[in-house]
Parts: sequence; C-alpha cells; structure tokens
Amino acid sequence: MRRAFVVGLSGGIGSGKSAAADEFARLGATVVDTDAIAHELTRSGGAAIDSIRQRFDAAYIDDSGAMDRARMRELVFTDDAARKKLEGLLHPLIRAESERRIAAATGSYVVLVVPLLVESPGYRKRVSRVLVIDCAPETQCARVQHRSGLAREAVEVIIRSQASREARLAAADDVIDNSGSLAALHKAVAELHRKYLGLAHS
Repeated sequence: MRRAFVVGLSGGIGSGKSAAADEFARLGATVVDTDAIAHELTRSGGAAIDSIRQRFDAAYIDDSGAMDRARMRELVFTDDAARKKLEGLLHPLIRAESERRIAAATGSYVVLVVPLLVESPGYRKRVSRVLVIDCAPETQCARVQHRSGLAREAVEVIIRSQASREARLAAADDVIDNSGSLAALHKAVAELHRKYLGLAHS
C-alpha cells in the first residue's frame, strides 16, 4: 500500500495554523489535527481521563468529567516535570490515533497539524514536508489575547515554552507569512495546495 503524502503543518500559538488547515481541507486535503485529538482524549469520557486522574489528581478533572484545561495549563507551563508527565501520557495516544486517521485518509494528501512538531523530532520522520505558518511574536500575542482573553504575560509564557521562531523556520520546507489578511493566507494556501498535489502524485 502506498504511503500517504503527509504535510506536517506547524507554527507558534496564534500564528494561524487552524485557519490555514481549514483552507487546505476546503481544497480537498485530509486534515488530521493533533490538538483536536488531544481534546477528544481529554474530554468527559475520553481515553486519557482515568490516567490523568490517577497520575495527577482529581482536582485536574472538572465538574463535567473533562480535564480542567485552564488548571492543567497553569501547572504544565510552570512545572517541567508535570509537563513531561502529561506529554508522556498523551503523546503515544495522539500518535496512535493520528496514524489511524492518516491510514484512513481519502483526500488528495494529508495535512497533519502538529503545533509542537519542531519540539517533537519523531514527527519529522512521519511527514513528507514541513510547512510553518509564521508571523511576528507581537502578532501572535495580539491574536491570542483577542480570542482567549488571556493576559499578555500568560501568552508570553506560552510563546517562550514553544520552539523559537528561528528554530521553526530552520526546520521548514515551506513557509507561509501570515502577517496579513485572511484572503492573503488563502491565496498562499492555494499556491501550496497546487504544489502538494503535484508532489503527492509524482
């Protein structure tokens, strides 16, 4: 069976990964979003909930039975050991489910959205190309504050916890500068879509 052509899509928080992925999906690519998988695993009844309760504490499960994302975020961005413990629990589950979805993909090619692709070297071996959605840190901050209501300091902590802009760009095969309008982003995605169609069928 022929291996799918997989584009690893990454970028810092607030860079516009979701908007780019949505447009790739509209154009016919199969999008596999590791963040969405993580949400499924940690919602009420999700496959990771019992392990989170056992390895952390019932305090990190909210009244609905889902992981308390705000509380967990506060913990893992200030405690490296806790972050590694959560990643050790979630990453194998995310990887297994993303592999299943890639194998079942029916689109022209696959866009695998991995926010921490550069920080997770194993992912590089699983993708045919790396696409980075890029913008200035100031733009990232403004976008995240606007959509989430988080304080600037909290957003800056998240940005600092991720790979640097320079490291992401150094790892990229393709880059979209998403400093401008949504229309400009869609135009850039359309250009890469044509390129990826050619590569997927070559």
